[in-house]
Amino acid sequence: MAERRMMSKSIIKSDTFLDMPATTQNLYFHMLLDADDDGFINAPKSIMRMIGAKDDDMKVLAAKQFVIPFESGVVVIKDWKIHNYIQNDRYKPSTLPERDLLNIQKDKTYTLKNDVSSMDTKCIQTVSIGKDRLGKVRLGKDRIGKDRVGKDSIDTLCHVTHDDVDKSHIEIIEYLNIKTGSKFKATTKPYIQAIRSRLKEGYTVNDFKTVIDKKCREWKGTKLEKYLTPKTLFAPSHFDTYLNSNEMAAMTDTERKVAELTALIDAVERGTDEAGNVESYGPVIDISEY
Repeated sequence: MAERRMMSKSIIKSDTFLDMPATTQNLYFHMLLDADDDGFINAPKSIMRMIGAKDDDMKVLAAKQFVIPFESGVVVIKDWKIHNYIQNDRYKPSTLPERDLLNIQKDKTYTLKNDVSSMDTKCIQTVSIGKDRLGKVRLGKDRIGKDRVGKDSIDTLCHVTHDDVDKSHIEIIEYLNIKTGSKFKATTKPYIQAIRSRLKEGYTVNDFKTVIDKKCREWKGTKLEKYLTPKTLFAPSHFDTYLNSNEMAAMTDTERKVAELTALIDAVERGTDEAGNVESYGPVIDISEY
């Protein structure tokens, strides 16, 4: 195995990579250093223990499709061929059987082969933090459904047809969770309905991320921070306004109180909690300070 490794700026300087926690990025760098000449890491948990990384760091890497995990515990760096070119006289092919389960695409990324019957399944892998779905790794162009297996927090999801539903809501909820440190469930029906409705109206996934970014910058550290939720951010009455609003460098106390009161009143009028359940009288609010 080579003693030197290279890193491609197109990968590690991308917004997707830099949006990940520092501990997750650190784990990726260490796996790059310890991978064999085909980008496989045979014992990733030993690296995690050595640098103090958590299981969630590996889950985020898999969800963001920077690595492909296998049931055996082996992990491969998806963009390995983009990072590293090893001359033939120095190249030592991986001896791991998982190598035979991968294809190399024209863009030099790894993907799982369509036929992995030697594993007794046609499966691809996705990850979850707790019960919160983070994302997926695609098998070719096929969509996925879910089927939890094993004791790991990594779900192996089996092949289904193209008729499976669009999964954009997973990416959006995952992005919101990363930005806010929350654990909203991507399986919550009101969230899915709100996101799909906005997408049908012509908005894009990037529009959702723009709204999340704007409101996080404006509301974090204020009383409005508790409204950084899918229900508030993606509501039809708010979304377009949030998307096209000019960000305020700072609000005066009066402006902040008006915004907070407006949000509270809106919450009462909607009369639903975060799970989408109807509240008979809406939340109880104290407006004495206003």
